[in-house]
Amino acid sequence: MECKQSFPLVSLPSERVVVITGANQGIGYHTAKWIAMMGATVIIACRSEEKAKQAIDRMNTEFNEEKEKGTKSIVDLKKLNVTFMRLDNASLKSVMTFVDHFKATGLKLHVLICNAGIGRHKQEYTDDGNELIFQVNYLSHFLLTAQLLPIMKTSGPDCRVILVSGGQHIFASFQLDEIQGKQFTEDAFDGLHYYRRSKLYQIMQMFSMNRRLADSNVTVTSLHPGGVETGLLDAFDPVEINIQRQEVRFKSPFEGSWTTINAAVNPALSGVRDVFFCDSKPSTETAGAQARDEFCQEQLWKYTLTCLKDYLSEDVVKTLGWHSTDK
Repeated sequence: MECKQSFPLVSLPSERVVVITGANQGIGYHTAKWIAMMGATVIIACRSEEKAKQAIDRMNTEFNEEKEKGTKSIVDLKKLNVTFMRLDNASLKSVMTFVDHFKATGLKLHVLICNAGIGRHKQEYTDDGNELIFQVNYLSHFLLTAQLLPIMKTSGPDCRVILVSGGQHIFASFQLDEIQGKQFTEDAFDGLHYYRRSKLYQIMQMFSMNRRLADSNVTVTSLHPGGVETGLLDAFDPVEINIQRQEVRFKSPFEGSWTTINAAVNPALSGVRDVFFCDSKPSTETAGAQARDEFCQEQLWKYTLTCLKDYLSEDVVKTLGWHSTDK
């Protein structure tokens, strides 16, 4: 079955800068390519320079193929304006190094797409002492956003932070005392549940961050890309996945990128915040009670600031926006 493209092809100026984490493969790859083909300057932030360069070469090859097909509304350039900057979400120091390198470019930043992530994983802790899934999927993206907000706030109107979450969050529960999972043995640690929780945290971040950015030029949205055939599926039970494949059609990575692309480029979404998108439409059925619980959101916020206390200066926290619960 062929799905109808659900994002607009718009003309983006080269001065519009977009950072996408984990964009060397999967839905992030297609997100980066199509936004660049609309004219924006795109930085793909991922661990491997070699894989990033291979991805950029492939993007340009496919870009030329689109031009030969006569695809409308794509930029008339010989080469896409896409570059690589190293970022490893398993290291908070790597996040800070990325921030320093980005600041050194002198570029503005208009769209930050927090797309990188890992799926179900065995119990493992980073050198920073954080549970791996918690840090890679949520905590490092929070730090990246907080550090880049000062630039976004001075980059002009319509700046967007997009948190790529997932539908699995509806099966998660917020338990502050279990957030790092250190009380569990390796055998008792449920990696799938911690993956689901990381997706829940991203939506909770959307609401709590928007409260602090309500009067600013920066909006935060989140989304579910749908069931997509990507490497993340390798982390799930193959029997369960095969059963799901018989019941529903999994999207291709390109189709899975549509909701993110729409959230990033659709002019109609300028100024839109606190919306969880599914299939490029606001979803009221997902982002349920747990994600919308303000008390839990503020618990997560305070815990997050505690985890990042060595990486968030007072100036950065002030730029992020004070809130009564931060005192």
